[in-house]
Amino acid sequence: GLAEVGARVLGVGDQAKEALPAQARDALAAYIQVPNLSDELAIVDQVRRETRHVQLDRVESLWEPTMILAARLRRALGVPGMSIEQTIPFRDKERMKQVLDAAGIRTPWHRRCRSLDEVRRAADEVGLPLIIKPISGAGSIDTHRVMDQATLDRVLPRLRHVPEVSVEEYVAGDELTFDTICADGQILFENVAQYFQRPIEEKLHEWVSPSSICLRDLEAPDLAAGRQMGRAVLEALGFRTGFSHMEWYRRSNGEVVFGEIGARPPGARMVDVMNFASDLDLFRGWAEAVVRGSLSQPIERKYNAAIVCKRAAGQGRIQRIEGLDRFLSEFGQHVAAIELLAIGAPRRDWRKLAVSDGFVIVRHPDLRVTLSMAARLSRDVRMIAG
Repeated sequence: GLAEVGARVLGVGDQAKEALPAQARDALAAYIQVPNLSDELAIVDQVRRETRHVQLDRVESLWEPTMILAARLRRALGVPGMSIEQTIPFRDKERMKQVLDAAGIRTPWHRRCRSLDEVRRAADEVGLPLIIKPISGAGSIDTHRVMDQATLDRVLPRLRHVPEVSVEEYVAGDELTFDTICADGQILFENVAQYFQRPIEEKLHEWVSPSSICLRDLEAPDLAAGRQMGRAVLEALGFRTGFSHMEWYRRSNGEVVFGEIGARPPGARMVDVMNFASDLDLFRGWAEAVVRGSLSQPIERKYNAAIVCKRAAGQGRIQRIEGLDRFLSEFGQHVAAIELLAIGAPRRDWRKLAVSDGFVIVRHPDLRVTLSMAARLSRDVRMIAG
């Protein structure tokens, strides 16, 4: 997207340039290979040396673990964008909630913990049920739902490798997103998606088909409070330019509660789903916002678009796919994308990849029809491994 809107892009990564996907490699004007993306200070020194004769205008990263690195590079290279201080609340979940608490935004009750004893004390203070998640985590990795004392006792040994965790109130209700592309503090594009299952449930149960839907009607009354909170969160955190991805809860009594936010796009191919919902190219749209401060594509919300990810039953290689031909014969005209592992391919580790063994994206102007198609995909299409 950046190359398409006229930027000359210098890539920084820890793999050989030849190993990059062709589409990414062809869009780069130059590439710097670094030994280890986690050694931030060494990367800053290397990039500064190798770009000393180059005029740089922006430093951008769309990957959660490199947000602080990008901020360090901005400071070292003297380019505009989010500073380290501005980035920390997007990475440190406890600091994030402290800022929002001060702004009067409803967050789950929470405590920062650096030891197992602190987790136990926080569990007593917050009360069960609760959620335990890494302070600087991404997605639902190392995130645990604790409903009772026995579960807490089982979870605690699994946290020994995590330096800091946030112990939070478990908020019962629907989980939704508020996703934006902004330029200089102005929202140019927004999206609300709803998870069919909460991400924590997807991590707990292999049989779940992780699914979510980008909603066509953003003016629906039951979304208003969440969208209002999303704008307030962006203002409180001082977010200016780029992609943002926020998750929030809608309780049965109508109360909305903040979940968390990243200064990045959503994962699990959700940008593709957003594209299919409006026939947009938000990869290019994000780049326009960064480079030009505008979005030239007209925004017309044409469809509800849902993604259903599939997890094969069994272990080993994919043997067969059941129910897909029948689904396509009935709903093929509404299928926007289909990427399932081929017969004979080894199944993936469902604990590590949100898209699991592949996915199908469907879309339709009518919400009920889209929900019905997604339910059919989850229930009737099966991948079998052996």
